[in-house]
Parts: sequence; structure tokens; C-alpha cells
Amino acid sequence: MAEAGGNRPWSGRTDGLPWMQQSLVVMLRFLPLWLLYGIMALVLPFYLFFGKGFKPMYRFFRTAFGYGALKSCVYVWRNHFQFGQVVLDRFGCFAGKRYRFNMDGIGLFREREQEDAGFVVFSSHAGNYEMAGYALQPERKRMHALVYAAETETIMRNRQERLSRHQIRMIPVREDLSHLFSMNAALEAGDIVSLPADRIYGSSKSVECLFFGKKADFPMGGFALAVRKGVGALAVFVMKEGYRTYRILVRPLQYDTQSGRSEQVVQLAQNYVAELESVLRRYPTQWYNYYDLWTER
Repeated sequence: MAEAGGNRPWSGRTDGLPWMQQSLVVMLRFLPLWLLYGIMALVLPFYLFFGKGFKPMYRFFRTAFGYGALKSCVYVWRNHFQFGQVVLDRFGCFAGKRYRFNMDGIGLFREREQEDAGFVVFSSHAGNYEMAGYALQPERKRMHALVYAAETETIMRNRQERLSRHQIRMIPVREDLSHLFSMNAALEAGDIVSLPADRIYGSSKSVECLFFGKKADFPMGGFALAVRKGVGALAVFVMKEGYRTYRILVRPLQYDTQSGRSEQVVQLAQNYVAELESVLRRYPTQWYNYYDLWTER
């Protein structure tokens, strides 16, 4: 799901005016996805040369994977092309198109659902997590998903329509911090809270983790929430594997409840970051956090 980007150059908001986005939904009801993919590829050079994603992604491939200059440029192109695809896939869901989902670790999610206590699901800007809301359907609990409140009315309306069918309620991020009370209330009720954990929203509260062998700051809030409530945690990634095909990866996140609270937060955060890195090594072109993570420290 697209979230607020704080003071970063890339806000995370979906491009386009509301009427443009709604027109895209209408088109996708009648046109095949592959045709829209092709049209998107024609305008991709504009985003590569004039957008804000080229430099941070180029540095990501050079720093994280040690790729050469030419290979990094090729991977930046592949990254932008796949990002365009996952955005179109989201609108395809709004238009009623069907997708195939392969589940990896779904049993962990179902086990957590059987417990009386609520739990936290940590997502990221890797792959297309919003698709989880259309496939990973809770059976016993209600899920409360933290979302970027500044999206257009078109995006929010279509999200709500689709997610409400699957026992998922949106919690928009608000400046008055009311979303914090909503998340606390959801966990106290034994429900599920889903939120991204890979981008700092302009807050000074962060936790330092090793990411591809280098120190990087990740937001503390979600990890502190899970530790403070003493609830379990999972990491969920939804990665594109083919035309209208995704794989949902559910991974357990552990922390030592006998250690100090600060240590628990660091343990939980580092375990999440380790899972994120593992997924990105498997799907290197599906990292859509368009800012320089290490420089931003």
C-alpha cells in the first residue's frame, strides 16, 4: 500500500488526478492488462529521466548488490517497469480483474488467528502489499490496515469497497495522531493491525538496523507498539511473479519477551529487516522505496 513519505522527495502518493484514475479503472474493465503494460512502457523513459527514482535506485543496486554501472542502469529500468505493472495491477483489481496468488507460510497466519490475542502484520514497499488485502482474507479476526490518508478520493473509495468485503478496515494516517488510538484499540480487541515498517514518516523515533551490511534507520513505532502490547508479529510480502500472478510470503518475527523493552524493539526490528533483505535478494527489482536509505541517515 502507498504510504506517506515524510520529508522524502518521493511522497508515495499515486500519480494522476481523480478523473484520470477513474478513467483507468473503466478502461481496465474492457482492455487487457498486457496492452496497458505496453502503453506504460512507452512513457517509462520520461519517468527514468525526469522522475525522482533513478538516482536512489541506481545507488541501491550499486550499494546493496555491488552491481556495475551498466547492470545497475538495466536493473533500474526493470524496477520502474515492474513498479508500473504493480500500480496497473492495483487498478486492475478495482476494475474486477482476477489474479492468481500462491501462498507461502499461510499456516503461520492462520495459527495467529486462532489465538485470543491480536497481532501485528508488518508490510513494506516491496512488491505489491495492497494485493494482500484482496487475497489474504482473515477468517476469525478483523484486520485494520494503516493507509496513507492523502490519496485521492478515487483510490480511497475503491480500496474501501474491495477491502470491506474481506473483513479489512482502513485506518488513515492523520496529523492529529488519531490513528495511534485506533491501532491500540484494535489490538486490545484481539484484532490484527497491519502497517508498513520500512519508511520513517518524518519522525525522529527510529531504530538502527543492519540492511545489506550497512546501518540504516527504520521507524520504531510499529515495533514499539507490538512490544508494548506484548503481541505476536508477522512479516508479509506480496511479490509479483508473472502476468497476473503473485506470491504471498508470510514470515514469523520473534523477540525475547524476557529482555528489556528497548532490546525487544531492536530485536523485532532487526528480524523484520533481515526478512525484508532476504525477500529483496530473491526479488531485487521489486523495491519501491524511492529515496536513498543510507544517505538519509
